[in-house]
Amino acid sequence: MIVDIRTYTFQAGKMQPWLKVYEEFAWPLQQKYLGDCLGFYTTIDGTLNRVVHIWRYESQADREARRGAMMQDPGWAVFQEQVARLEGILSQTNVIARAAPFYTAR
Repeated sequence: MIVDIRTYTFQAGKMQPWLKVYEEFAWPLQQKYLGDCLGFYTTIDGTLNRVVHIWRYESQADREARRGAMMQDPGWAVFQEQVARLEGILSQTNVIARAAPFYTAR
């Protein structure tokens, strides 16, 4: 198993509009294609204006297949167009991680 940890940092005042567009256009598609969201968070302390979401996959091949299928859906292009209009993302990081040998996912 691997996890994909995505972090987006926004200009002040731009995170809420992005979340609204994400909820309407991307969230349904990601649930359909990606499946297992382990968490979707916004920061309330520390570095603000951040969104972090975590997805579980069986393997990197599983991740690539699922994300590839999602990107072929015409609705994903609509989401990308909506996000481009917002112009509020300062940075995006994407970390792929696997569990430490002693950890067993619950």
